[in-house]
Amino acid sequence: MKRLLLSLVIVGVLLPLTSFAEWNKDWTKHVMVSINPQGITEAANQVPVVVRLHSGNFDFASVNVDGSDLRFVAADDKTELKYYIEKFDAVNELGIVWVMLPSIKPADKDAHFTVYYGNEKANASTSDAKAINAAGTVGSFHFAEGSLLQDSSATGLQASGVITVQKAGLIGESAVFSGQPLVIAANPAINASTGYTWSAWIKPTALPQTASLYNQSDAISLTIDAQKLTLKIGGATLTGGEIKPAVWQHVVFTINAGNANLYLDGAQVATGAATDPDMSKKIKIGEAFTGEMDEMLIASNAKSAAAIKLAASSQGVESALLKVSDSTGGEGNDEGDGKPNYLKILIDSLTPDAKIVIGILAVMFVISVWVMYQKALLVSKTDKDNKKFLARFQKSDANDLLSLDKGANYPNSTLYRLYSAGLREIKKRQHEGEKLSLSGAAMDAIKAAIDADLVRETQKQNAGMVLLTIAISGGPFLGLLGTVVGVMITFAAIAAAGDVNVNAIAPGIAAALLATVAGLAVAIPALFGYNYLASRIKNITIAMQIFVDEFVTRSAELYGKE
Repeated sequence: MKRLLLSLVIVGVLLPLTSFAEWNKDWTKHVMVSINPQGITEAANQVPVVVRLHSGNFDFASVNVDGSDLRFVAADDKTELKYYIEKFDAVNELGIVWVMLPSIKPADKDAHFTVYYGNEKANASTSDAKAINAAGTVGSFHFAEGSLLQDSSATGLQASGVITVQKAGLIGESAVFSGQPLVIAANPAINASTGYTWSAWIKPTALPQTASLYNQSDAISLTIDAQKLTLKIGGATLTGGEIKPAVWQHVVFTINAGNANLYLDGAQVATGAATDPDMSKKIKIGEAFTGEMDEMLIASNAKSAAAIKLAASSQGVESALLKVSDSTGGEGNDEGDGKPNYLKILIDSLTPDAKIVIGILAVMFVISVWVMYQKALLVSKTDKDNKKFLARFQKSDANDLLSLDKGANYPNSTLYRLYSAGLREIKKRQHEGEKLSLSGAAMDAIKAAIDADLVRETQKQNAGMVLLTIAISGGPFLGLLGTVVGVMITFAAIAAAGDVNVNAIAPGIAAALLATVAGLAVAIPALFGYNYLASRIKNITIAMQIFVDEFVTRSAELYGKE
């Protein structure tokens, strides 16, 4: 019975530790992505969301270089979620992945899913661009570098045009328009019989400009007039919204049952009656438009206002919908209260040059601490022995002034060593059987000898102090060097990878600043230690100078020629 109870207790203790990461033990790493439903007013089903992976929230050293071992699993830790890897750069530590969530519900505080990785045997990726399209999608253009004009929907729309790629787009790469349109061939799937939605993220280079974002044989046209959006459907015209230059903005129009709506950044800016247009002609996108465009979507249904707002808020750079809350991965993680390990994030994000600089600073710190410890120990022992010897010296008279070395035990006293130097010189001038008598020249020679030893003793006291001055002056500059080079490398990597969102930049910049912090951490203790030790050494030096004068004066008084 006791054994049974003990077994139950052990199982009860160990069960919580093994309840997580049981989806598949071949995947040794994981990160949990929490879903923040704040601002969501109604439930949404089949929602594609963007997961941005970077050095601050993901261990790229443990994933396959092409991301082929990435898997996304629902909160039940059983159901695999469909996903599409739009961009994955393990070298520059950036990843853009679309994940299809079955639903997002308001006030669901525990909503989350898990990213699994760390399986070298998983050579085949299950990424599928078509699988992350919401219901009704008939055209989806991610404008990725390798598939700039490719439609990733099941329809497979045919597109042509002279547009280029901007690597640093909103979500991965984006399309750059310089006045020439992107032309999409007519397709029966494009019609408004069951509703219609067109959406895209745009970033005008400059305003005002007059440009067509969408034109379908003049049956439908969406234009930028100066800084306003104008939607024309048959004889109906809707105007609203103010476009800004050099800023990513989400533009959407919908048609549904004789009604048209125009949206900007998730907010409805115009609405009105409109007849169903003839959509059997080709579509021109971005005619006379100069700027960038990303994530263009065409759907054969009219998206709801809530769905449009969710897309605008979840796909932008400042999106707070998703949060990768644990960057440690692996079984047995301490989930704790979900707080990230900031220090680990910084260390993992360090560039090689910053690691070298911090390594040098670590050596400087160890040397500085060792010097301060040794010098503090030395001046403490010196002060203690100096006080003992000085007390005995001040009590001496003509009978024992030259015999203070007998029974002496002052191993760290600089005053005693100066006394010994003076006594050595005096005894050189003392002849056996004769009374000691020192001339003025002899006293000058004796003082010169003692002064020489005083200089040597001062040098011993100051030995190693230069290492502290190097740490004080050199530490901050080395740290600054590591920071500047780290920031340069971070921006170069971001430019090469083509992702400029704040989550990708922040860890690299923060890690680069860690070099400056390390420099200050070396310099500040060294500064305090140097000033303290310099003051103590200065007092010892003054005490030696006073002693030399006192010793020479008393010797001249007692043993000088009359």
